[in-house]
Amino acid sequence: MFRGRPSQSVYSARDRFSNPQETSIKMGRRPARCYRYCKNKPYPKSRYNRGVPDPKIRIFDLGRKKASVDDFPFCCHLVSDEYEQLSSEALEAARICANKYIVKTAGKEAFHMRVRVHPFHVVRINKMLSCAGADRLQQGMRGAWGKPYGSVARVNIGQVIMSIRCKDSNRAVIMEALRRARYKFPGRQKIIVSKKWGFTPLARADYEALKANKQVINDGAYVQFLKPKGALLQNLRTAERA
Repeated sequence: MFRGRPSQSVYSARDRFSNPQETSIKMGRRPARCYRYCKNKPYPKSRYNRGVPDPKIRIFDLGRKKASVDDFPFCCHLVSDEYEQLSSEALEAARICANKYIVKTAGKEAFHMRVRVHPFHVVRINKMLSCAGADRLQQGMRGAWGKPYGSVARVNIGQVIMSIRCKDSNRAVIMEALRRARYKFPGRQKIIVSKKWGFTPLARADYEALKANKQVINDGAYVQFLKPKGALLQNLRTAERA
């Protein structure tokens, strides 16, 4: 039987659970499955929507970014097969997963990767007390607006999520990297091998033909088309670079 005055630890434990307003428990992040479906209109950050946390992903272009268009002819895409929302945390996890595997297997100068979607849509949360006795203090309400909680990217069916260009010899490495990155996203995604030359809009045969006829010039990861019209002096200078 307990006799005498209770110790200080007994009082502190009793007070902690009897007055839930004084508790400050750091809760974990709400699961992304709560924000998976595109149910609302786009809600980007603006002067009307302030106090939005920064997205987790900050790098969208990595690898050998300055590689010429001739260096990396092979291109592979990770394409969404669902109309859904992808969190910035999932995009960052997929980027890190693919980058680590390619760097370990083929080297950091063997590829150029781009994340093709950006988390511009802001999701909200209606914070409620979740400690003991919270049902007596707060009931909540229907249709609550909530405060900005994070950012997601809205993707459609057939939209490209990630693209990687490399040499033909690293084809298997790139496809395996995208296969591993696919597990970081909800829903279904497809790995599509592009028929184009790198990141350009030209098919391989068309690119080689235009290159042989000196109708295109290199422009970073893309090409510029030489047109027969325009200033004569400028066209002659451009043709010398082809």
